[in-house]
Amino acid sequence: MKNLKLKSARAALDLSQEELAQKIGVTRQTIGMIEAGKYNPTLNLCIAICKALNKTLDEIFWEE
Repeated sequence: MKNLKLKSARAALDLSQEELAQKIGVTRQTIGMIEAGKYNPTLNLCIAICKALNKTLDEIFWEE
């Protein structure tokens, strides 16, 4: 399942996949795969992404 909430939150801050990846210490491909729903991130990675985007885990990763 694609993570459109992650993509939307990243775009709202005008961050590229590369910029977000650099902020949290992963590769751009990792961010792309999470957004495409092809990679299930660890809880620590989810938390790092949320902190970088000023969002909660529920706002980014909770499925409706």
